[in-house]
Amino acid sequence: MQIAFLTDIHSNREALSAVLAHVAARPRPVDRFVLLGDYVGYGADPQWTIDTIADLVDKGAIAIRGNHDEAAIGAAHGMNAMAASAIDWTNRHLDKASLQFLERLPLTAIDDDRLYVHADASAPDRWLYVMDGEAARRSLEAAETRLVFSGHVHIPGIYGLSNIGKLTPFKPVPGIAVPLLAQRRWLALIGSVGQPRDGDPAAAYAVYDTHSAEIAFQRVPYDVDRAAEKIRAAGLPSGLASRLYAGR
Repeated sequence: MQIAFLTDIHSNREALSAVLAHVAARPRPVDRFVLLGDYVGYGADPQWTIDTIADLVDKGAIAIRGNHDEAAIGAAHGMNAMAASAIDWTNRHLDKASLQFLERLPLTAIDDDRLYVHADASAPDRWLYVMDGEAARRSLEAAETRLVFSGHVHIPGIYGLSNIGKLTPFKPVPGIAVPLLAQRRWLALIGSVGQPRDGDPAAAYAVYDTHSAEIAFQRVPYDVDRAAEKIRAAGLPSGLASRLYAGR
C-alpha cells in the first residue's frame, strides 16, 4: 500500500492544490491519504481546505485533529497574537458543518503498526513539539506501535530507535526513499504543506510504502505570490504572508 501523508496545510489552497496534483501525477497511484492535522489557521482559504479534506475523508482518508483545528472550534490557548488573530478570523469564515467536522476528528489513529498523531504521542492533547532527540524518544516510547507519523513542527525529519535504545536522527532528502528497517522503531515528522519552516518555501509531504517499508519525502513548489496576496487581501496579519516566501 502507498500512503500519502499530508499535514499542517493551514488554509493554504495553493499549496494543497499543488501537492494533490503532484500526488495524482505519481507513476504509482496512492492507495490512501493520511492527514495529520492543522488544516486551518494562518491562510486565507479555510472553508475550501476543510471541504477538500472532508471529501478526501469521504473517499477513505484518515484524518486527525491538530491544535489549530481545535482552536478554531474553541479557544486559542497558548498561541501568539498573530496565530490567535488568524484563528479568530478562521472561526468566523467556516460554516457550521466544517466546525462540526473538525470537532469530530480524533487526536490519534492506529493503522496496523502505525500511530498517527499531530504532535507528541506521549501527550497528544498537550501539543508538545518534537524538536530534538529527547522529545522524539519520549514520543516513540509512549507509542505501542513500531512506527509513529507526526506533524506540528513544520520541519521534515526522521528518528530511528534501535532495540538497545540508541536514537539516530536522519535528515530526509526530497525524492530519496529511506528504508524504515524492521529492527528499529521509527518516528517520521512529515513537514508542512502550507507553512514550511525549514527554509524551503516549497510544500512538503511524504509517501510511505507498506510493502517495502520505505518513506520518501517530497517538495512541491506552488504559487506563493497568490497565497500571500490572498492573506493580505483578507486582512490577516501581513507577517503570515511574508513568512511563506522564506519558509520560516
